[in-house]
Amino acid sequence: MDEKKYCNARMAIGIVSLLTLLVAGFELFIAYTQYQSGMTIGDVATYVTNKRHIYILLLIIVNLSLLPRALLLYKENGISLKDEIYDKKTLGKDILYGIVAYIASEVIGDVYAWLINLIPGIGTTDMARQGKEMGISIITMEIIGLVFVSGIVKEIYFRGLAKRFCGPVFGEMAALLMFNVLFAILDWHNLGCSFIIGLIWIFAYRKTNHLITPMICHICSGLFYVIYSLIYFL
Repeated sequence: MDEKKYCNARMAIGIVSLLTLLVAGFELFIAYTQYQSGMTIGDVATYVTNKRHIYILLLIIVNLSLLPRALLLYKENGISLKDEIYDKKTLGKDILYGIVAYIASEVIGDVYAWLINLIPGIGTTDMARQGKEMGISIITMEIIGLVFVSGIVKEIYFRGLAKRFCGPVFGEMAALLMFNVLFAILDWHNLGCSFIIGLIWIFAYRKTNHLITPMICHICSGLFYVIYSLIYFL
């Protein structure tokens, strides 16, 4: 039985580590190609999504490619992913908790980003990217990639796999924190903001014990980003 638990944990870590390595590796490559002398870390980070079509497409392909293995892991262990995501009896409360947690994470994330931007050598300067690609195809891809794929699939990876398959080996909170570090590494270009908001989403998840709660947080975060981009850049 213990061997089965360790095997499950290794598989869960492998899935999330591969996702993180592929996406973060691509982000680092793009950042490297855009670097100019005099740029701060914040300046470089703004160019990570410079090739927007390719970046969003990569997110979609990598997340969905790894999903069958994650689903099989649940199935092999006789765990209903549907039950992990929601319970009809508590669905309304769980969604409300997710909305409240999202609002809290948005406020705290904005404060964190503001503080980071004040640090010399890290905060953005005039060398930061001033605009972004827009258009129907980009907007459609962002809705699919950032709102639905990331909002649902990444929560199965970073919260669901952590708690269900690594929790029995490392302890639930330790597993969630470990995966939250990977969550932050994947989104390293927001300079640690993902780690901070991830902590809030973990707190909400542990309160409800259903993935629908952090999924609502993640979906709202992606949707806000798309709407903000439409208003600010169009």
